Amino acid sequence: MNRTLRWAGGLLAAVTVASLGFTAPAQAATVSVPLRTLVADLPVATENRTGYSRDLFPHWTDADGDGCNTRYEVLIAEATTRPSVGSGCQLSGGRWYSYYDGAYWTNPSDLDIDHMVALAEAWDSGARNWTTSRRQSFANDLGDVRSLVAVTDNVNQSKGDQDPASWMPTRDRCRYVTEWAAVKTRWRLTVDTAEKNALTSHAASCSNTLVTVTHAF
Repeated sequence: MNRTLRWAGGLLAAVTVASLGFTAPAQAATVSVPLRTLVADLPVATENRTGYSRDLFPHWTDADGDGCNTRYEVLIAEATTRPSVGSGCQLSGGRWYSYYDGAYWTNPSDLDIDHMVALAEAWDSGARNWTTSRRQSFANDLGDVRSLVAVTDNVNQSKGDQDPASWMPTRDRCRYVTEWAAVKTRWRLTVDTAEKNALTSHAASCSNTLVTVTHAF
């Protein structure tokens, strides 16, 4: 299922519940604030990597059972030229744009699906206290188009698990700061002091646009 449609459907449900006079559950809470406010509101805490393992975040699942796991769902959704989907979710004929470096690709193997907030960074920032089920939801988040992004593989590898204090893309940095802050907000994750300072500094040079985020829980 298209990631944008999933997100829109969730937002519509939240609006419908509100219109009927009921209080929306916590997981449906939505915030809409200017970018600099979004960054300013991120809670600061010391990071803790103790006990981290990538295996604690089951990822690339096939939630809707259509034969295409999360990686391929993102590739299909983000293609600038929609690919044909063959047996085993083999993709052909598509074209993709990597906004981190401005490169175009026609071979899916040239792209990684980047967790905007890396799994290790999420662990450091609060996910260590989550259930495995919640970490799986984070690792396969198709409910917000900012959570996962198809980018040039070696660029994603150079990013690794770094936060904006130590790594930023060469292009579209305002988009990156916005998406980073949105994902941290969506999953109620903290930032460390250096990360907060970097986000604040970059956001100051960006348009202070309104950003809407629906909490995942």
